[in-house]
Amino acid sequence: MERQRSFSLKPTRFLVFSFTIFSSFIFLTFFTTWLIKATPSVPQQVHLQFNKSSFVLGFRPITVQSLTGFRGNLPLNGPKDSILKTTHLSNPENASGSAGISLLNESRVAPHEEEKGGGGMDGNFTALAQVEEPVRAGEVEKIELVSSSSSKKIEENKTEATAFEKIEISRSGKVEDERKNGVCDFTRGRWVYDESYPLYTNGSCPLIDEGFNCQGNGRLDKDYMKWRWQPQDCEIPRFNATKMLELIRGKRLVFVGDSINRNQWESMLCMLMGAIKDPNRVYETHRRRITKEKGNYSFRFVDYKCTVEYYVSHFLVHEGKARVGQKRRQILRIDAIDHGSSRWRGADVLIFNTAHWWSHYKTKAGINYYQEGGQVHPRLDVSTAFRKSLMTWASWVDRYINPRRTRVFFRSSAPSHFRGGQWNSGGSCKEATKPLETLSASSSEKNVIAEEVIKQMKTPITFLNITGLSEFRIDGHPSIYGRKSASGSQDCSHWCLPGIPDVWNELLYAHLQ
Repeated sequence: MERQRSFSLKPTRFLVFSFTIFSSFIFLTFFTTWLIKATPSVPQQVHLQFNKSSFVLGFRPITVQSLTGFRGNLPLNGPKDSILKTTHLSNPENASGSAGISLLNESRVAPHEEEKGGGGMDGNFTALAQVEEPVRAGEVEKIELVSSSSSKKIEENKTEATAFEKIEISRSGKVEDERKNGVCDFTRGRWVYDESYPLYTNGSCPLIDEGFNCQGNGRLDKDYMKWRWQPQDCEIPRFNATKMLELIRGKRLVFVGDSINRNQWESMLCMLMGAIKDPNRVYETHRRRITKEKGNYSFRFVDYKCTVEYYVSHFLVHEGKARVGQKRRQILRIDAIDHGSSRWRGADVLIFNTAHWWSHYKTKAGINYYQEGGQVHPRLDVSTAFRKSLMTWASWVDRYINPRRTRVFFRSSAPSHFRGGQWNSGGSCKEATKPLETLSASSSEKNVIAEEVIKQMKTPITFLNITGLSEFRIDGHPSIYGRKSASGSQDCSHWCLPGIPDVWNELLYAHLQ
């Protein structure tokens, strides 16, 4: 017979068995304690910074407080596995009945979407995510809180990103306009004597036309060059030629208008010359001397690959001839843009003006002068003709100028200061050596019409209003120190250089920044 085995608990086996059971119990106790301690509670409000990657994170019950702060507990296992790590964007697997936080690239989140995200976020969060690499210092992301009742929400965020970007750009532009036009009104202020002016001299700028070179023509007093405009509520940044050239690097800065705009264009050239050590690095493409009579000029700043150009256009609309009765007469086509307009297209910055020639006798009389279609009006009021001409210009701008590429300015009318008569009847401003202290309360009808037309345009136009501040400066005209005239008439319309047009360009510089 086989010997029957009996079960007996030997002392050695009993000790091993007891030690195993006790060790397991101790291990489970310590593991449970460690696990509880390794799951810390989050402070009442936490602000998060993320790397420029997108991810979806689920959490345990969280009550949303704001876009950057929330309350609740996060299932995180210590600092190494903290939320300050990047993850890949993924759709939640358990989409039903859960919610998530979606982090999008900063440029793709719209303000109104951020507000929407903070709406109905009272649900539960479930942990989802893969942790990969630590966040880089200084990189911050906006967050958008979205409901995860459906996994389609994240894809919708992707497809709507372009629209978000457009909205954000539009809003920032509006804020910028409000800052400039509301807080900083350049038209209200006073002239302040400043010894640090002028920014150049007739000796340092060889490009000043004879008619504007008052010092070269014998004017001895110099105080008219040392006044700067001080706005009431803000500061105009001092013109920096190097920064201005950087602003227009590789671009075309184009002035279009009458001789007052040529005045401003020459001022801009002289101001920019201050940044050029070698004058040979600036050349004129037409290779001719600047004169009052000739109109089209283009100077190239070689090192900056930019051009500063001027095109004469007294009215911005087409000047021509038409048969009136038995004679061919000079007319103004107020329904047709100037034929030189093809040369303005493609500019990056355009500064327009027209006003000076609308005060001449023929223009003011309006007899057999203004043409629309095939009809020459026997008589037309100058204000009506001016408005129609600006509407023609506005239609051309709206049709041919791309506001995404080109910044458009319209400069207001510059005042004349003839005393004792007009420009052709003994008007004078010779005695003036300092600014006026008070002004008569009068507004320019041309400026009112221009602003009304601009408001109806689709293309954004900056109205560069220099009329009021220039009204004070009766001392800034060439007077008898301009181009010599056989009739002995004084020039109280144009401006000495250096002089008041430099301030107009400082305002232009401020707007471009």
